[in-house]
Amino acid sequence: IARNVKAEGAKILRGGAWKPRTSPYAFQGLKADGLELLSMAKEETGMPIVSEITNTAHIDMFMESVDIFQVGARNMQNFELLKELGKINKPVLLKRGFSNTIEELLMSAEYVMSGGNNNVILCERGIRSFETYTRNTLDISAIPALKKLSHLPVIVDPSHAAGMSWMVEPLSMAAIAAGADGLIIEVHNDPANALCDGAQSLTYDEFNNTMTKLRLIANTVGRKL
Repeated sequence: IARNVKAEGAKILRGGAWKPRTSPYAFQGLKADGLELLSMAKEETGMPIVSEITNTAHIDMFMESVDIFQVGARNMQNFELLKELGKINKPVLLKRGFSNTIEELLMSAEYVMSGGNNNVILCERGIRSFETYTRNTLDISAIPALKKLSHLPVIVDPSHAAGMSWMVEPLSMAAIAAGADGLIIEVHNDPANALCDGAQSLTYDEFNNTMTKLRLIANTVGRKL
């Protein structure tokens, strides 16, 4: 997977070793073995890796191999975790909680930065609304709002916002057009048999086609992927 997405222009590889799931019976991730697999992919491709940190006890382990620490939506207001991440010298990718306001997201970023770590990346990944057709509702307006209110880079996760792979491409194009600095797009070699998030994952061909269209959108608005 890493080789394929890099060939199409992906710059960073994200993979979950610990997976916080709504159901305790759902796949929870490969944990330390997952980090080892990510390290192997990094060594082979040269791509920096992002993985979600869920527990302060894992920080030392992550420091050995993870380049960017992701704080997931469920932990956006885990203030003790944010304080500890403020003490490290690696970037933190902070996802907006699905019930949190823009101001609350920015205050969570302040928890990290107030500890001395100013390398924070904000991520819009969809919010909970009355709509039930989609998994979440992507808040496109959050992109220009966050860029106006903060100096921090803003990226978008259209995969989790949609919950359905066929929506990822149009949401990605909208995000780039709205000024997003990057995207998190889930890709799998066999989405139908993925242990988690298969419904929102793109195949290699779908990812390749999406990247082609995104380059056109980026060029139109004077940006580069």
